[in-house]
Amino acid sequence: MRGLAFRKRLSEYKTKRRNIMISKPYKTDFSLEGKLSVITGAGSGIGYAVSKLYSQRGATVCMLDRNEAAVKKAAEDIPNAHAYYVDVSDYTNVYSVIDRIAQEHGQIDVLVNCAGIGDIEWAKDFDEKTWRKVLDVNLSGTFFMSQAVGKKMIAAENGGKIICMASQAGIVAIDKHVAYSASKAGIISMVKSLAYEWGQYGIQVNAISPTATETPIIVGYWDVGEVHEKAIANTPAGRFCKPEEIAAACVFLASEASNMITGANLVIDGGYTIH
Repeated sequence: MRGLAFRKRLSEYKTKRRNIMISKPYKTDFSLEGKLSVITGAGSGIGYAVSKLYSQRGATVCMLDRNEAAVKKAAEDIPNAHAYYVDVSDYTNVYSVIDRIAQEHGQIDVLVNCAGIGDIEWAKDFDEKTWRKVLDVNLSGTFFMSQAVGKKMIAAENGGKIICMASQAGIVAIDKHVAYSASKAGIISMVKSLAYEWGQYGIQVNAISPTATETPIIVGYWDVGEVHEKAIANTPAGRFCKPEEIAAACVFLASEASNMITGANLVIDGGYTIH
């Protein structure tokens, strides 16, 4: 009898959670008006582009970065933006910052995980310290942020959107990218697990896998010499991606127009991985 009562309560609990999203009005105007968004790696590159476009679409933007000076300066140029220091690989720091944001601004509606590093080397020469650093920032950091914000969303009982930056390197093999590729493949898999577990709470979790994008992370490798020429030749679109193009996809995945999309990996690579 006790087991039957428990199953009944669990069924009612899940139904209530699913009704969170069913009861929401479906909108296709891609508005983020009134949404509180948290964006990591926001001091430059894709994170900055996402912050800027989210603000233009009506969101309040909390910009997080390990480079405190850079993110504070970046936030000065964006309306309704607030800068915070975070080391995403530091579990305690992540939870402290998310608690502070919730206290200062209220319910978090959207999280975009853009923080990442791109140390590269041939697999046979990759040292332990660098391997762990890449995995700690790119994979563990993305999980820590998602978990901390996900708990807030679950407690608020109002659903939410989590977007995680993966990469084409998580799908296909690329020279010198063994640690980076492992971290991004892990993100793609992690997103599926989070989407599966948190769908009952009205939370959608998705990944985006860009090609080489015109940001500081590609400088010195993708943007020079034979590597650059080969990459462009193997990309049907004939060019690298712009941060604003990734930001536009992030607007869609943060909007109510994407409510039926979860556990997906949106590949934005100009066709690099189709052949």
